[in-house]
Amino acid sequence: MKEKLNEQFIIDLSTKKGEPKWMLEFRLQSFKKFLELDNPDFGPELNIDFDKILYYKNKTEKSVSEWDKVDTNIKDTFCNLGVIDAENKYLDGVTNQLESEVFYHKQNTDKDIIFLSTDDALKKYPELFKEYFNNLVKYDENKYTALNGAVWSGGSFIYIPANTKLDRPLQSYFRIETESLGQFERTIIIVEEGADLSYIEGCTARSYSSTSLHAGVVEIYVKKGAHCRYSTIQNWSTDVYNLVTKRAIVEDNGVMEWVDGNIGSGVTMKYPSCILKGDNSVGNSISIAYAKLHQHLDAGAKMIHLGKNTKSNILSKSIAGEGGISNYRGTVRIGKNAINSEAKIKCDTILLDSLSKSDTYPKNKVENNSSYIEHEATVSKLSQDKLFYLQSQGLNEDSAKELLIMGFISDFKKELPMEYAIELNRLLKS
Repeated sequence: MKEKLNEQFIIDLSTKKGEPKWMLEFRLQSFKKFLELDNPDFGPELNIDFDKILYYKNKTEKSVSEWDKVDTNIKDTFCNLGVIDAENKYLDGVTNQLESEVFYHKQNTDKDIIFLSTDDALKKYPELFKEYFNNLVKYDENKYTALNGAVWSGGSFIYIPANTKLDRPLQSYFRIETESLGQFERTIIIVEEGADLSYIEGCTARSYSSTSLHAGVVEIYVKKGAHCRYSTIQNWSTDVYNLVTKRAIVEDNGVMEWVDGNIGSGVTMKYPSCILKGDNSVGNSISIAYAKLHQHLDAGAKMIHLGKNTKSNILSKSIAGEGGISNYRGTVRIGKNAINSEAKIKCDTILLDSLSKSDTYPKNKVENNSSYIEHEATVSKLSQDKLFYLQSQGLNEDSAKELLIMGFISDFKKELPMEYAIELNRLLKS
């Protein structure tokens, strides 16, 4: 039986986690705001029965660093997902979360970094945690940041010291196995001056007939001359509402890159953001959204230029088939003090049939005379001439369509780490 979300539930959750008083107060404040706020007045319709969501579930007692100590069924699940193989071949560290808690964490580099679950970071690095928590994404921004603030659990906390460059990426993998579960991880990443981080996130869920909810929050701090790349492939099942808030703030000469793939979920609302605070800072976002039957993906990016000589680039690839809806929604604003700045937006959409839909909702604003924004958008149907040609060369219709889609998203695939490009190919073929 699911416990009703109320103040007592939140008190019990905070007590179970052994949190300090200020965190309990923050959770209760967030819960109050959640009750006050309505759903967003834009994007897909959200029909979530909050009384039917399970807000916390933990399948393991504690996090371990050896797969031999993990329950066999859980280990088999993550093995089948390719997570264990990727850890051994490609990664400098991993955090794996099942339901509401991190159950497996291992660091494979001897470099002096902090990489652990967000819950553990609150206990082990309380001052550092408090400095960056709820600083970039405020709990009262929308109904789902408030919900995350009230019931957050799990996620990754990463601190890369100045001038530290990892040889391989770090990865977190989030999995929902339970019907009607809500997953509310909180991720905080700090990349200090001159440091470099590549971080990979994967998301999947088992399919059920009732609604599940994923409402994560990500806060990233890119310091002077630092570089961060955040790559995501989400393949949630179509009963999942994927409503996340991801934001980075970039200081002088820093670079933030979002590589964002949305293949699954029934409804997605996700707009990774960069606040280009520092002079000569750069923000890039490259994304794909592939919507099929019973999917409404509303995704894009936000770039806010505050520093001088800042640059941003948004490349969005949308695909819709089988009656799916795949929209681009984005905001670019070049502030009055962000002189000599430039922004480029390119939105390409391909419709695979007459039942599917795609719209573009850009909001672009330049507040000084020395900067500019370029916006280009194209919508096209799958070329019958190209299909005919490929079939005349011996391919069947499905193989020909697959080849055209792969070509359409080639720019995105080039930006993915090798193992994720392979996984993306597998997902699109299936």
